[in-house]
Amino acid sequence: MYIGMTKLLIKNFMFSFEWDEDKNKFNQEKHNVSFSEAQLAFYDEKRIIAKDKEHSIYENRFYCFGKIDGEILTVRFTYRNNKIRIIGAGYWRQGKKIYEKENKIHK
Repeated sequence: MYIGMTKLLIKNFMFSFEWDEDKNKFNQEKHNVSFSEAQLAFYDEKRIIAKDKEHSIYENRFYCFGKIDGEILTVRFTYRNNKIRIIGAGYWRQGKKIYEKENKIHK
């Protein structure tokens, strides 16, 4: 099993990411979003982080709702070994609604 890993430095803040490359390929086929692209949601200064209560049975899982190129991306992730491990990502309506509500964006 190959694990994708990368580090991004934006505005003097470093995030370390990792993911399962098979899940990344599956996610690209299903949602047309790579995990490499999904990292960018974390650098939205107005991003929203929320706990994923439904999928936090064995480990704490979270959502990141962040804007990329004018669209709101939802990223499911967990923390492992001081890294953000991306589990899934897509442009989902519910994520957009949460982002707009929390950032008081009225459409």
